[in-house]
Amino acid sequence: VTMEYLVNSTEIQIKIAQGAKPGEGGQLPGHKVNSEIARVRNSTPGVTLISPPPHHDIYSIEDIAQLIYDLKRANPAAKVSVKLVSEAGVGTVAAGATKAGADLVLISGHDGGTGASPLSSISHAGSPWEIGLAEAQQTLAMNGLRGRVRLQADGQMKTGRDVAVAALLGADEFGFGTAILVSLGCIMMRKCHTNACPVGVATQDPELTARFAGQPQHIIRFLSFVAEELRHIMASLGLKTVQEMVGRVDLLRPNPASPVLAERGLDLSRLLFVPTGDAVRFENNCPPKPVDTNDFDRQVLPEVETTLETGKPMVYTGSIANTNRTVGTLISSRIVALKGAAGLPPDTVTLRLSGTAGQSFGAFGARGLTLDLVGDANDYVGKGLSGARLVIRPAADAAFDKSASMIAGNVCLYGATSGEVYLGGRVGERFAVRNSGANAVVEGVGDHGCEYMTGGRVAIIGPTGMNFAAGMSGGIAYVYDNDGRFDSRCNLQMVDLDIMEPADEEELRSLLERHLAYTDSPAARRILGNWPREKSRFVKVFPMEYRRALGVMLTIDAAVPRPETEHH
Repeated sequence: VTMEYLVNSTEIQIKIAQGAKPGEGGQLPGHKVNSEIARVRNSTPGVTLISPPPHHDIYSIEDIAQLIYDLKRANPAAKVSVKLVSEAGVGTVAAGATKAGADLVLISGHDGGTGASPLSSISHAGSPWEIGLAEAQQTLAMNGLRGRVRLQADGQMKTGRDVAVAALLGADEFGFGTAILVSLGCIMMRKCHTNACPVGVATQDPELTARFAGQPQHIIRFLSFVAEELRHIMASLGLKTVQEMVGRVDLLRPNPASPVLAERGLDLSRLLFVPTGDAVRFENNCPPKPVDTNDFDRQVLPEVETTLETGKPMVYTGSIANTNRTVGTLISSRIVALKGAAGLPPDTVTLRLSGTAGQSFGAFGARGLTLDLVGDANDYVGKGLSGARLVIRPAADAAFDKSASMIAGNVCLYGATSGEVYLGGRVGERFAVRNSGANAVVEGVGDHGCEYMTGGRVAIIGPTGMNFAAGMSGGIAYVYDNDGRFDSRCNLQMVDLDIMEPADEEELRSLLERHLAYTDSPAARRILGNWPREKSRFVKVFPMEYRRALGVMLTIDAAVPRPETEHH
């Protein structure tokens, strides 16, 4: 996700899980990743895309609050939705997400999903949206939170009756997926992953996409019928608006003649419990937010706005504390809103800071922004980096061993798409997870480094933890293997460990020279000072699928006729 993507959004959803396959992430097979998809997803054609099953920046409600804060800094006008799976206990999580600042909470049922979901997940995971929605509604109402948030529900909704039941159980909004696809021509072959959809819906094969007969009018007609059925139900209940229906669980009752209830002895009393509380539907009654006295970006923004108008580079010098969260993100939002994805020329907006940065330092940082920090930082440095340059280095007179000390926390460079990061020390776990285009140099990482990486270049000139490169399908990592045991710490399912070629040596040396220039790293100086010997200690981590894709691209390039040019 780039800053350009966020700036141009009206609603942003944090998809914590999917109802059809809770606990699993999306997978797009390499043979379906054509050039257009690769461009949109910041990846390489032909390389499998694996969404990390969990969000590695979310392990608590506080982490959800941080991500919501990050997104609202990236786009203050956008609504933020949190998607949850219908399961036991979802009410508590919904309450936490609401307290964390979510504008919408979606409860997703297990019946959703199409042929893109594994059959094992569809058959054996998740629960109906009715159960999760009822629990979320009851929990929010009884804790005085229901009026703050809109509740959404989805999971194979097809009829006006489905919408009516969802509204009565507490939903303000209703999601349609599979039914819409069917109205457009999907025949549920469940061959989405094969790229061979016979009606041209879930395929990039031009011959098959030519068969697609769907029209916008088909969706309009289908939803019009849904709305008409809903009107009949509302009339029978004596209700004029959908808003009146929301939360009226007292209008629902079990059907005593239902064979399912009789045969299985189901008791729906908890599902149909009428909660007590001040509100049973959204009333936009959020308490006023306290003024954020630690809003660093707003202090600098007037000077940045002048630079955006004149184009004259600026340099700001000041201190920072760990209460200053998501520094640089609001500034980047303004840069992209006015200048687009291209941003500004390098170093147009430079912030020279000292101290300890809070969470998400430089998150979604845009081109033209440089953050140069003398000190250290917390988690999520460079999350979603979108072209900025981040430098974190110890003080020049620091008495400790700089290369052996921690300089940033966990999940740095998560989901970065472009830019540069130079860290003059070690970092925590899950460094560069799902990096898809940024270049970085760091002096040591914890476990799970470069997990699910799809692009970019990472140089690690210090120790690495276990499970390096798990799920890594693109990009290249250069790892300093001083003890000769890196192969035992690397996950070799999807990558090869190669000896560097001359072009690799040149690229790595360039990265280290920039790292030395920006951080004055003793480790980089030592390696570059004895380059002929030290370069042999580096291992090139090269994803197998990426290697094959590059070979195919080279073959295609070689086959394209070139225009004749003058020879000089």
